[in-house]
Amino acid sequence: MSPLIGNARGNLAAIALALGVATGPVATLAASPAVPLAMGTAWYPEQWPQSRWEQDLSLMEAAHLNVVRVAEFAWSTLEPREGQFEFDWLDRAIAEAARHHIRVVLGTPSAAPPAWLTTKYPDVLRVAEDGRTDEHGGRQQFSFTSPRYRQLARKIAEQMATRYGHNSNVIGWQIDNEVGPPSFDQETREQFHRWLQHKYGTVKALNEHWATAYWSQTYDDFGEVPMHTKNENPGLLLDWKRFVTDTWTDYVDNQVQVIRQHSEPRQFITTNTMLWNGGFDHYILHHSLDMAAWDEYVPGGPYEWLDYALQHDLVRGYKRANFWVMETQPAFVNWGPINRSLDPGQVREIAWQAVGHGADAVLYWQWRSALNGQEQYHGTLLGADGTPVPAYGEVQKIGAEFARVGTALSGTTPHSRVALLQSYASRWAIDFQRHHKDFDPIAEFGAFYRPFEREAQSVDVVSMDAPLQGYALVVAPALNVISDAQAEHLADYVRQGGHLVLGPRSGMKDPYNALWTQRQPGPLVDLLGGRVEQFYALDQPVTLSGQPGAGHATIWAETLEAVSPQTHGWLSYSSDQGWLSGKPAALTRKVGKGSITYLGAWLDAAFMQKVATELLKDAGVEPLLPGLSPDTPVEICERSGDGKRIWILINHASQPQTLKLPAPVKSFIVGTGRDGAGSSLTLSAHDVVVVDVGMPQPLSSRTPQEKQ
Repeated sequence: MSPLIGNARGNLAAIALALGVATGPVATLAASPAVPLAMGTAWYPEQWPQSRWEQDLSLMEAAHLNVVRVAEFAWSTLEPREGQFEFDWLDRAIAEAARHHIRVVLGTPSAAPPAWLTTKYPDVLRVAEDGRTDEHGGRQQFSFTSPRYRQLARKIAEQMATRYGHNSNVIGWQIDNEVGPPSFDQETREQFHRWLQHKYGTVKALNEHWATAYWSQTYDDFGEVPMHTKNENPGLLLDWKRFVTDTWTDYVDNQVQVIRQHSEPRQFITTNTMLWNGGFDHYILHHSLDMAAWDEYVPGGPYEWLDYALQHDLVRGYKRANFWVMETQPAFVNWGPINRSLDPGQVREIAWQAVGHGADAVLYWQWRSALNGQEQYHGTLLGADGTPVPAYGEVQKIGAEFARVGTALSGTTPHSRVALLQSYASRWAIDFQRHHKDFDPIAEFGAFYRPFEREAQSVDVVSMDAPLQGYALVVAPALNVISDAQAEHLADYVRQGGHLVLGPRSGMKDPYNALWTQRQPGPLVDLLGGRVEQFYALDQPVTLSGQPGAGHATIWAETLEAVSPQTHGWLSYSSDQGWLSGKPAALTRKVGKGSITYLGAWLDAAFMQKVATELLKDAGVEPLLPGLSPDTPVEICERSGDGKRIWILINHASQPQTLKLPAPVKSFIVGTGRDGAGSSLTLSAHDVVVVDVGMPQPLSSRTPQEKQ
């Protein structure tokens, strides 16, 4: 565990103490869902007459749905008046679902407090950064630091856990719903100041780390520190994000603890996160949760499948384990500029891609169109009249396939020999100070992920603190913020024979978002035997050439210099590029059987693919399916374990695609094709084929997680 994360967990204790909330170590339990591959939906029985429930559940069962998520917005129905709890309707809903072979995930309802609560206790309301206080009528209108709200949320969670913690039909819990927006009220300000005092001890230490002599920012008291999300000292901005992370983590843990006290270990506990949400550090938030879950939506445009492959791998990395898709759209959403429907076959394609990247469940939001409310137009499986819409038929097909393949996928997960390191601190730091309007850290991460995923056909996305032994290649696209301990973690990986690749802007900042006194890559300069001479934001492309060929860099370029005779450049800028002319753009140094490489430019996609191919070759990484061109819109996903090796082949194109299967196919589980080595397989538009290819790969080429 890094010193930074250690500090974060310590600060949680300070926050809990300030709130008067019980705290302590929370064990993460390995929960086992009741079904190996779940298909489900969000069901809101409280919004419909109970006489309708039987018909709804029968339609769910006919679509092979085996799980529903309920109650996450039902606080006003569960507790219509303070202290008056009404669970009879939920008892019946759970029991009736069970009669249709449907298990239940219970959501704690704290994302949408009832009107009696916000009226009686207006002090719990969230305050936006501009000073505006939220009103009732939406959701997430509470302050995440409010001690009163914590107590009320914990109370309803405790009541639910006491009643359903031993219910055999309840398989898990979802805490709140899509947590994220912070509050800027006075209570939050006071807690932020206490958090800073707990972290730094003295104002003098804070001033030193933030270099507050700049612009006379020097503080004499923690209470003088402002609370902003932009246009502030970079050290303050990064610490604000860490404070928000610790506060949300403590908010979630407040409910996790009380549920654990009253529930069986077989019931998992999770929360649902959102697409690339950067409001907090997800690795820290997930410490006390059993598994990760996220909400996958495609608002208004084409399905960029590689971007969603990355998101699945990111979520799998929160716990380095399989996850759930807790919400996804049956066809369209209602909150995009143009809420275009997915094409026929794409709902199935998207579901199977999630499974291929480690999802053990896919749940659709929502079951039936709400008659009123802010999401009336959102895609569903049933219309307002209670009859199936077109997407229902496609989900029914997926459900049947999931039921057929569940046993084969049980005990399996993706395994990769390539890891990309994702750092929230680095992402935040770059976003605070992009230096180039187009240097989006998410886009830059994707620019690295796509070529490695296309070539290696399996990539893990993990935190800076994850174990790295067993990965043949580790890539850090923009490791802007790095501590001494993290640098040593990476150096150990290289010394043990690993191949490390650092992207542009790496090693520039220390953990306080201050510049390292060394040039980039900061504490890794000695290991690299080289450094960044200068960095440049680009207003037009520049040309490069070297060992992988020639190409262009856009947005960002750095000139490098070797300071060790063991370090060599293998990529250089052309001679007519101004300050860049003839300078190295990439350096590599061999360290025993390992190596460290610094790539100092944001390369165009085609050239980056060539560079990735060379780096993978040097690291000895081979693709799952050789001969598959990076331009081919066919994705291959492998899940292995428990003596099994399953391939999921997905055609993401609107035209048929043909490919060769060089490995013998034991059987076709979903889809059809010819068995045998070298067989030709044609996938129709948006088609999916699932095949059993026999025993897993040799142990010597597997990651430590798989060996265990």
